[in-house]
Order: sequence, then C-alpha cells, then structure tokens
Amino acid sequence: MKINELAERSGLASKTIRYYENIGLLPDAHRSPNGYRDYSESDIERMVFIRRCRELQIPLDELKILVRLQMDKKAPCAEIDQIIQSQLEKIRSTIQELKRLEQSLNELAQCCRYDTVSDCQIVRHLSNHGG
Repeated sequence: MKINELAERSGLASKTIRYYENIGLLPDAHRSPNGYRDYSESDIERMVFIRRCRELQIPLDELKILVRLQMDKKAPCAEIDQIIQSQLEKIRSTIQELKRLEQSLNELAQCCRYDTVSDCQIVRHLSNHGG
C-alpha cells in the first residue's frame, strides 16, 4: 500500500510517517519500481502502536525502546512496564503542577475588583518582586 493509505488507516499524516521512518521508528519502506513507498499490513499495526504511544506523550527515545520490544514477542515486558510507570509518574507530577497553577490563577482572578489598571491588584501581584 502507498503512504497515503497507510496514513489513512493508521490515523497519522504522511509527513509524520516519513519522519518516523527517517528516525528509525519504522523501517525503510520497500520501494515499487516507480519509486513509491510500499507498506504492508504490519506497518499499519506498528504505526497505530506508535500513534497510541505518542497520544500518551511517551518521549521518542522511550518509544524507540517500546517499538523494539514490541517486535520481540518473547521478550520480557518488565522494561515496558517501567516505561509506562515512569510516564504515569510524569503525568501525575504534571497534574499537580497544573493544580498549583490553577490555584494561583484563581487567586489572581478573585483579588481584583477595581475598574482601572492603576488600581488593579492582579497587576500589583504580578509586578511584585517578592512574588
């Protein structure tokens, strides 16, 4: 199948597929006599796997490990478990940071009831060197 069909079936843009091929997440495609890339059904599975990992915000370095491990059906999955656990911890940390950010913004949003910038408490808080 051509790259456009792979893109449609995997849910990825053709440009993204070429990029993944360029960085080694997808092996170089076979080329037809006219030079077009020719992909197989297994390439669809790999691209869907990669897309799902990227949706989970797994970094490319770790994604390369996951793709390699996915290809070795007899490999132990401890390394996969560790990558997923690490990503879960990163996401939990990000959630906590976002909750603190939300709280700070909420406090700022509630602190000003004036009509002019010269009296605005938000501007004062944001301008305060002590933070």
